[in-house]
Parts: sequence; structure tokens; C-alpha cells
Amino acid sequence: MDSKTPPGAPRAVRLDHRQVRVLAHPMRLRLLGALRIGGPATATALAGKLDTNTGATSYHLRQLAEVGLVVEDPDRATGRQRWWRAAHDVTNWDPTDFDDDPDARAAIEWIQADQVRLLVEQAERWFAARQDWSPAWRDAAGMSDTLLHLGPDRLQALEAEMRQVLLRYREESAPDEPDAQPVQVFLAAYPMTGQTR
Repeated sequence: MDSKTPPGAPRAVRLDHRQVRVLAHPMRLRLLGALRIGGPATATALAGKLDTNTGATSYHLRQLAEVGLVVEDPDRATGRQRWWRAAHDVTNWDPTDFDDDPDARAAIEWIQADQVRLLVEQAERWFAARQDWSPAWRDAAGMSDTLLHLGPDRLQALEAEMRQVLLRYREESAPDEPDAQPVQVFLAAYPMTGQTR
């Protein structure tokens, strides 16, 4: 974190071409997500959580470390156990960052498609389990959509403002709040295709 980053602000990375190519792999995305959600862990613990083997987990952690997306956590190391943590809390990019690199563009398109798959998977798990949750949670969780007429500049401004609201809630979150649970929020905004422009 540099001197311009306010205290308590999430550590962020803007993906470069090399990082995006490394990240475009299902196991690596899952590993980075597990470290961001669950905090530092060993390759063995991550293998158990992700139902894979320690050798594969160790290999992919090293690949992520080579491009600075995960780092070793030597303060937690015991004996031969290496602990890993996410180097950043937030990943940023603009799709046009990769217009000049077909491989990186294909990688970012794969990552975005995987985000959509994750959204669908999370929603399906919620729908399957929601009856086991309290009425308060069933009323609070869900999704909605709103039709707006915006140009690209105003859409970017809206998305930036929404991200600021989400970051504020993240900073103010209290794990000891009664009935608090991890909640994943997806933000998506796309022009309606097939419409007359």
C-alpha cells in the first residue's frame, strides 16, 4: 500500500497482461478467491477446501506468486508449512487494457465468463437453501434490475459510485454483528443488445 492509499482502504491491483494470463485458470481463480475470503492458508488446507491435491495447489500458488497475486506469509510459517495470502483485496481492469494483446484479451474474456458462471452457481445454491434461512434473510437477499438510459461516461460514473458504496459497507462491516454472514455482491451493467441505437 502506498502513501496515497487511505488507511483501511482495500489493497487493489490493476491487472497487467502477464497477470491476466496466469489468472485465467479455474484452479488459480478458486485459490485466489479462497485466500481473499478465508484469509491466509497453507497449500494443504486449500487443497482440502477445494477438493484437489496439495501438489496441484502448491504449483498454482507458485504461479500466482510469480506475478504478484499471492504472497507467502512467513509470520505464520511453521516447519516446512508455507502459508500464503492474497496480495490484494480487489482486482481491477478495463477490457480495453488488453485490446493490443489477443491472448490477454481471450484470458480476460474467460475470467469474465467465469464470473457469470459463479454468479449463476451462487444464485442456484441460494435458491436451493433459502427455505432453511430466516424470513429476514430471505427478504434481504436477492436481485433486481433497473432500466436506465445512459451514455458510457455516466455509466462509468454510476459504477464508480456503486463501488464506493460497496467499499464503504465493506470497511464498516462488523463480523460480530448479530446474524452477520459473508455476502457476495455482484455488480453488472450491460447495454441491451439488439436495440436500435
